[in-house]
Amino acid sequence: MKSFLSWTVLAVLVLVHISQAVYVQDGDLRFPLESVKKLKELMDGNRHINPRMMVPMASYSPCQEKLLPEEFRPVC
Repeated sequence: MKSFLSWTVLAVLVLVHISQAVYVQDGDLRFPLESVKKLKELMDGNRHINPRMMVPMASYSPCQEKLLPEEFRPVC
């Protein structure tokens, strides 16, 4: 019985560790991986516009996007 309880506690600890969210860190800033993926989609989506109609990337700001994840709003 004691062995079963030990294995159960160990299994719960492993599951808790595995289920923790993944974060991307850049210096002091830390963002959830899902938000970083959404930001990448926004920035990649901007590349599919006709190059003659597009403003140079140096002046493009994802902060103007309505779909920008909330985690990035304080950075803007």
